[in-house]
Amino acid sequence: MVSKNQIKLITSLQQKKFRQIHNLFIAEGVKVIKELLDSHYELEHVYVTETFFEGIDAAKITTISDTDLKRISCLSTPNTCLALFKIPTTKPKKNNGLIVALDNIRDPGNLGTIIRLCDWFGVEQIVCNEQTVDLYNPKVVQATMGSMARVIVSYLDLEKYLSKTPLPIFGTFMEGATLYNETLPQDGILIFGNEANGISKNMEQYVHHKLSIPRFGNIQKTESLNVATATAIFLSEFKRNTIEK
Repeated sequence: MVSKNQIKLITSLQQKKFRQIHNLFIAEGVKVIKELLDSHYELEHVYVTETFFEGIDAAKITTISDTDLKRISCLSTPNTCLALFKIPTTKPKKNNGLIVALDNIRDPGNLGTIIRLCDWFGVEQIVCNEQTVDLYNPKVVQATMGSMARVIVSYLDLEKYLSKTPLPIFGTFMEGATLYNETLPQDGILIFGNEANGISKNMEQYVHHKLSIPRFGNIQKTESLNVATATAIFLSEFKRNTIEK
C-alpha cells in the first residue's frame, strides 16, 4: 500500500521545483525502468502491481494495487510500475565526436525523441541551455524509452560553452547551405533551435556553418520541419559519412 505522504511526494515530482528539492524523478513502465536500473542512475524506490524486477533490495520495492498506481501515475493510462530515481550531477563529458546542442527546445516529446535519436546514431552527449525543457520531466523520461540511460544530457550556459569550444559549430537554418552538398566532419557541435523561432540570435553568432534541408515538393509551402524530424535527417547525414565505403 502507498501512504498519503508517498502519494504527495510522488505527485509533486511532476513539477520541476520539487524534483530539484527532492533530487528525484519519476520513471514509468518496465522497459524504461529496466534501462535505468542497468545504468548509472540510482534507484530510490519502485512501486509495482506485480513482480517485474529481480535483484533489487526488498526495502526499495512496494507492491501496490492498480487503483493506487493510478493515483501516483503521470500517465492517462497507467503502466504496471513506477519508480523513483535519484537525479545525478552531470557535466559535459568530452570535447570530441558529434555533440548535439539544444537552444530553447520546449516540447517534452521533442526532447525525448531527440535523445532516442542520439542513442540510435551513437551521439553520446547533448548540451542544453537552461531554457530547454527539463530532462527529468516525466513526459521527457517516458518519450526517451530508456535512451536517457546512454546519452549524457547537460544543462549549462550554452553561449559560454559555444564561445570556448575548439570544435566546428553547425547550425540548422532555413537559408543555410544544402546539407547534402557539404562535407561533414566526425567531430563538431550541431545546434537545433526552438520549435517556433529556430536558433536564437545569441546562439547564431557562434555558428560557423549554416545548414539546411532542401525542400523537394513542387509547391513548397511547408514552412518548416518538426525539430525532432530535422534532427533525424541531420544525424543520419552526419553519420552516413562515417560509414566505410
